[in-house]
Amino acid sequence: MTANRAPAPDLGTVDVDGARAALRRGAAVVLPNPAPLTSVVAATDPQAVNTAKGRPAGQAVALWAHDPDTATALAPVLDLDPRLSAVARRLLADELVTLLVPLRSGARGPSWLSPATRDGWTLLFGARWTPLLPVLADHPVLYVSSANRTGHPPAGSAATAAAMFPATVPILGSASLTGADREPAEGPRAATTTLRLHPDGRIDLHRHGAQDRPYPAHGHFLDHIRRAYATAGGDSPDSPADT
Repeated sequence: MTANRAPAPDLGTVDVDGARAALRRGAAVVLPNPAPLTSVVAATDPQAVNTAKGRPAGQAVALWAHDPDTATALAPVLDLDPRLSAVARRLLADELVTLLVPLRSGARGPSWLSPATRDGWTLLFGARWTPLLPVLADHPVLYVSSANRTGHPPAGSAATAAAMFPATVPILGSASLTGADREPAEGPRAATTTLRLHPDGRIDLHRHGAQDRPYPAHGHFLDHIRRAYATAGGDSPDSPADT
């Protein structure tokens, strides 16, 4: 007769303590966001994020800019003047977009920035859901990507994520954070809109997402952003990216 084995820890859906334990040991964890955003997969190791998604280990990921010290550490290496650096922080904190920001030519950024950097641009993820912050607090440097396996849309709920990801990937549901008996109905959700902020103040749409979806055309969303943040106009063609 085969001896009974204790189940492996932190497999499938976990609570807050389970999610924190998984992050501490370097595992990738699916974490929730409030509507209209989808869930994300995050880890202290960028390769863990990519492996969970079933894509090449060296693919670029976003740096989760949830810790205020991140902006302070990045300021010297970004090719943005002080006003535009402040705009970048507001876009991340207030609009909750994902943001491509330029690096100064020849600047040597911290080593933890490399996984989120390609061709002189670094990708920052800005969502800060208050109930989730205690899960993130121990890890000022976290890498993040949409909660989907390659070829599938991002998951908007723990149930959808559990049907998509292997059982080795822990999943934290929103109900564990809010104290609700169950997760709210998934409803229409989308990954964050990705914007590109240029050194001259231009802002382009890099990838459609939740923030620009309510607008009749992406140009209207960009007009809103430029007016709200007093940046220069200008457009470049969309360049969708899987992050």
